Amino acid sequence: MAAEVWTGPGRRALLLAAATGLVARGAAAQPQGVPEVAQLNALAARANSGTVGIIAGGIDGTYIRIAADLAAVLDSERLRVIAMIGRGSVQNIADIMLLRGVDLGIVQSDVLAFARRERLFPSVDRLVQYVCKLYDEEVHILVRSGIGAVQDLAGQPVNVDLRGSGTAMTASLLFGALRIAVQERHDPQDVALERLRRGEIAALVYVAGKPARLFAGVRAEEGLRLLPLPAAPALLETYLPASFAEADYPALVPPGGTETLAVGAVLAVYGWPQGSERHRKVARFVEALTANFDAFLRPPRHPKWREVNLAATVPGWTRFGAPP
Repeated sequence: MAAEVWTGPGRRALLLAAATGLVARGAAAQPQGVPEVAQLNALAARANSGTVGIIAGGIDGTYIRIAADLAAVLDSERLRVIAMIGRGSVQNIADIMLLRGVDLGIVQSDVLAFARRERLFPSVDRLVQYVCKLYDEEVHILVRSGIGAVQDLAGQPVNVDLRGSGTAMTASLLFGALRIAVQERHDPQDVALERLRRGEIAALVYVAGKPARLFAGVRAEEGLRLLPLPAAPALLETYLPASFAEADYPALVPPGGTETLAVGAVLAVYGWPQGSERHRKVARFVEALTANFDAFLRPPRHPKWREVNLAATVPGWTRFGAPP
């Protein structure tokens, strides 16, 4: 019986009844003589004129929490922020360029270099810009004993996380820039850590904000350590110098600390032409973000907001040119 209602004539009858009821309620609430369609069109135009969409990350990640904070703080009568779950930095770039309703996205800063190298999208350097750099995520290379430098990983089995992940993308760029050919493995990070402990792989790469919970249970007597990753000139075009202190990982870092690189999280945007309606909407968003930034530094907003510097530049990217 239910199938008959929701298919064929039954479904059409229900939809017609619902539509009739909506029109009747709209007519009762509005002055006589104003066409309902025109009213709805006017309401839709008003709603969309102040709406921007942000594609973020998975439900358990930091990106979607940052996007939710943006929606909570910046929503007003003139601006509405729609936070959307995304599928990773590369897909987010594609969504910014191609998907209707997506104006901005949160991505790793090295995704632009990856898209350029792989020739994924035409004119990506011109069409994808940034509003601001958010926070940094450090590159962790955890190694077994016997690995003294990153060059020693050549020809070795190295876990770079699941295919399509941000870590896998960053590892591909890093090893490619350093001309180090490794045997990539794509296990989940917790599985890779156990394989590293058993000596089945030489290292694992993990891009995450320090201190990473993955390494919380690692003991000094296991012989694992975080490998130094020097800031070679070829890497500074995309990455920033960073370091691990002994306090970050007492079992993995010596007293003098360990140098590494960091990849930034970036609030990216489509490069709409100045004067266009979409450009005006994003410019309104940027103005609101700047004017209300102090609100992001207080609870219950994510602690990573305290690392954000709205004036910071992102190597290899073009800043969104909002009008004064």
